[in-house]
Amino acid sequence: MPLWIPITVAAALCQNIRTTMQQKIRGILSVDGANFVRYLYGAPLALGMLAFLVFVTGRHVPSLSLHFLLLVTIAGVAQIVATSLMIHAFSLRNFAVGTVYSKTETVFVALFATFIAGEPLKLGAWAGILVCLGGVAILSVRGRFSDVRGVLADLTHKGALYGILSGAIFAIAAGTIREASKLLPEGDFMVRGITVLACMNTIQVILMALYLSRRDRPQLSKVWFNWRSSIWVGIFSVLGSAGWALAMTLENAALVRAVGQIELVFTFISSRLVLKERPSLGEWIGSILVVGGVILILATR
Repeated sequence: MPLWIPITVAAALCQNIRTTMQQKIRGILSVDGANFVRYLYGAPLALGMLAFLVFVTGRHVPSLSLHFLLLVTIAGVAQIVATSLMIHAFSLRNFAVGTVYSKTETVFVALFATFIAGEPLKLGAWAGILVCLGGVAILSVRGRFSDVRGVLADLTHKGALYGILSGAIFAIAAGTIREASKLLPEGDFMVRGITVLACMNTIQVILMALYLSRRDRPQLSKVWFNWRSSIWVGIFSVLGSAGWALAMTLENAALVRAVGQIELVFTFISSRLVLKERPSLGEWIGSILVVGGVILILATR
């Protein structure tokens, strides 16, 4: 099995945990505050990972060009904007709508890879992406097919528009992360991926701190005061982001993000194990579609 596959699965699991925790702290923090904790507590960990690789394992930090720094800045800003839009989508409509439409990211990433990055996908991979998206839509509404029609029909609602826009901007972030990693001339995939992450997270902390200090200064103190709950968002965020960065260093970003749709299956499994709920037929079908789509992507990549 190619190494990027288990790394992607682990990243999807961490992202699932982070998103759940981020939703919980929305009762304490604003949209921007909930977004900020992801980077504030994640950046030191990313820098710590890079320091470990350099000082403990003897690796070297790759040379950083202005082009590289420009791409990671674009990726960092895109990730901030897309996350805020996704959280807005959750608050404007509901979690299911925000999830379904933000997951259109996989289609946008595939378009980016094909027409901009010069890494076109095979027809089978495109089919797998669409199958996964169908499974995600079903799982997001807990297997109720009538609700799927309602979610997909209301394209003009702000929640849907914000979700689609967040998916498109997340695709820009994923594509530029992949392109940035390709610019690093030295080191193995591990040090290159973590270098991308450490640079991007550091830029994100600086930009968001400046933004909040001018637009919503009280959030800075709230983030610090609620560090016990916020820090876990940062930890799982950086673990997930590290996984995405490493996987995208090894493989086409479109394939990585498509396989990452397995995240919704983790939500399905965890709700059954923790809440002891009996899954509906629709949820089983949604899970099978996501897993089947992933298998189709991997078989035809």
